[in-house]
Amino acid sequence: MFRDVELQCRCGKLHGWLRDVAPSAVNRVVCYCDDCQAFLHHLGCADLLDDHGGSDIVQVAPSTVSFDRGSELVAAVRLTPKGTYRWYASCCKTPLGDTWTPRLPFVGLATELFQQSPSAVPCDEVFGAPRGRLFGKFAIGEPPPGSVKPNVRLIARTIRKVLAWKVRGKTWPHPFFDRASGNPACPVTVLSTAERDALRPLCGPRPARA
Repeated sequence: MFRDVELQCRCGKLHGWLRDVAPSAVNRVVCYCDDCQAFLHHLGCADLLDDHGGSDIVQVAPSTVSFDRGSELVAAVRLTPKGTYRWYASCCKTPLGDTWTPRLPFVGLATELFQQSPSAVPCDEVFGAPRGRLFGKFAIGEPPPGSVKPNVRLIARTIRKVLAWKVRGKTWPHPFFDRASGNPACPVTVLSTAERDALRPLCGPRPARA
């Protein structure tokens, strides 16, 4: 069954929708990479990481995501000059998700966004259970089963999804990029080497105390 689900930041100033959702239409994964960990530490939201340093993410088509309140509060950070765009709500530093460029029609949304509204529904009910766990070599403690070796089935499913979204015109409208220029529609900050180096010791597999 397809449904529309609300999304909003922790303070409620940013609000929007994910349209036409069903487990078959999305990929839900848990990522343990050190960049995802560093991003949440940068925002001061390390409490959103699971016990092994994982981020719960739902991969969706860009055109299914929209904001109807607070879009001017969206900001982004890149850990390196050519790194992934990592989007967040500047009002309360809630992570929104990550993208590459619009050439790859793909948005990885933080599931935290779907737990803040009064109408929140359990993520397992909306998206299904996670289909895979990625980059377990960066996990804190013992890597979760199946997270270290490449998940060929999940990779193939992701490629199929992205290609289908591109062919079906699901890139636009994009929640984070301007269609005319192809550039980010909000401010983007690139972390300095010193800022990035300060975050690394906080990330797995053997993190220092924050």
